[in-house]
Amino acid sequence: MLIIAEVKTHSPFGWESSESWDSLFSLATEIGDMISIHTDPRWHGSFELIKKARTQTNKLILAKGIHPKDSDIKKALDFGADFVLVVGRIPNIYLEKCIIEPYSLEELKNLPSNVRALWNSRNLNTGGLKTESFVEARKLFPGWLCQASNIASVNDVEPSADAILVGTNLRSYALSLSAE
Repeated sequence: MLIIAEVKTHSPFGWESSESWDSLFSLATEIGDMISIHTDPRWHGSFELIKKARTQTNKLILAKGIHPKDSDIKKALDFGADFVLVVGRIPNIYLEKCIIEPYSLEELKNLPSNVRALWNSRNLNTGGLKTESFVEARKLFPGWLCQASNIASVNDVEPSADAILVGTNLRSYALSLSAE
């Protein structure tokens, strides 16, 4: 299973990490197969952080943000990302380099089966939890599907996930890996 380790210091919902970006980046590169770097300023991200990360690792980098315009995708790739998270839409460019995060199960069900998709248990509008689970999402989408949010240990991972994205709980997840 692919581990996407997220370097996240803040969220727009009031959460703030006690660790620095550099400390989280170091941990992410230690346990992640891919490193997720925020581009959205609401999460204290930027495209410049992708450029910084690219100089510090050869691992795959995911540009994490809403990316409402195709030009955002091109910019993320130009700054060094290998993949780009796109929320709530199917882009017209570089679809093979995108991971699509739908807002609802209905949107997920209507995605082409050849795209990479991510099911986030967190509602991006409110910060609260969605009522629909990853298990429900998996039943609707047979393609490549990443489980995201609220993963604090290996016990929170759904076996049918192709990948997981761990952010807020990166440190506790890493500790659970070493306890195995």
